[in-house]
Amino acid sequence: MKMVVLGAGLQGCACAYDLLQNPAVTQVTLADLRPGVLPPFLARDWGGRLRPVQLDVTDGAAVRQTLKGNAAVMSAIPYYYNESMAAAAVDVGCHFSDLGGNTEIVFAQKKLHQQALSRGVSVVPDCGLAPGMVNILAAEGIRRLDRAETVKVYVGGLPQNPEPPLNYQIVYSLEGALDYYTTPSWVLRGGKPVQVDALSDLESVEFPRPVGTLEAFHTGGGISTLPFAYEGKVDVMEYKTLRYPGHASVMRPIRELGLLDLAPIEVKGQSVVPRDFFIAAVRPKLYKPQGRDLVALQVQVTGQKGGKPVQVGFRLIDRYDAEHGISAMMRTTGYSLSITGQMQADGRVTAKGVLTPDEAIPFQPYVAELAKRGVRIEEL
Repeated sequence: MKMVVLGAGLQGCACAYDLLQNPAVTQVTLADLRPGVLPPFLARDWGGRLRPVQLDVTDGAAVRQTLKGNAAVMSAIPYYYNESMAAAAVDVGCHFSDLGGNTEIVFAQKKLHQQALSRGVSVVPDCGLAPGMVNILAAEGIRRLDRAETVKVYVGGLPQNPEPPLNYQIVYSLEGALDYYTTPSWVLRGGKPVQVDALSDLESVEFPRPVGTLEAFHTGGGISTLPFAYEGKVDVMEYKTLRYPGHASVMRPIRELGLLDLAPIEVKGQSVVPRDFFIAAVRPKLYKPQGRDLVALQVQVTGQKGGKPVQVGFRLIDRYDAEHGISAMMRTTGYSLSITGQMQADGRVTAKGVLTPDEAIPFQPYVAELAKRGVRIEEL
């Protein structure tokens, strides 16, 4: 089967690498506006199965021509392209998945449901780590209870060797991370969707050593449409980002001082976007090409089963793959996208139309595929 990956950034390259591990995938087209030099883990012959191509995703005709004849397309480009990319995939009869991260875009993609059904196509937005993996785990925890009362999701991409003042390194788009720090988060309170401020409601979460104590705070986008799907069915549902202790106490005043604002200001006669300046100033200090990362995840679902209080939990700690030079964030995000595309193409995702991961992805096969790659979900 032939597959397309849109975007040759970190996650797109990790997705393409994972696809190439499957001998049944005969060709992987890696499409990007500037394909550039491939990372070392992709820079080999692959028997002609890897096909980097230049593609401008704003050119609808070129996108459709690229997708034709492929079993599935996986989008690892910025979220604001995902609605048009999903529409193009449905037009040509190609399964589609993406990394998501924007709830409004997912609701827009849902409007393609009937058209996707009529074409026999599966469209699954939000297929990375968070949203994505955590949605699948949360839904499974809810299914295991007679009544789920609280769902708490915690995820963080962290350096293995933190350095002050932020104890953080760039593990994916810094622009994306700052969006999450400034966008209100949708949660369930009393069974109703409400928004809470990012960086709020700080708490400590314990992981096995050497990770230890982490801090958690609200950020937007991590569970996408889940609060709306479970409105009136679950009392409390929330997503929090994990960082080393002290991170939020630095980032909150940075935000409150306006350094993350998007409205331009005048500086010595020049129009400057504060967030652009902030990113330009901190990126060299936070981007550590040789730094090794880890991903920490915990999902807790509490409720009732057989008339008794029960808790279902899942935990993941994944680390940088030193042998291949692939980060933990790429393994948990890019590989998750690849697994989704492969399950769509080989028929293990049986439902057609536009469905989110919690609706479409079978739990056990998905977790088994992660385990094959050394990404192991522990049940608590």
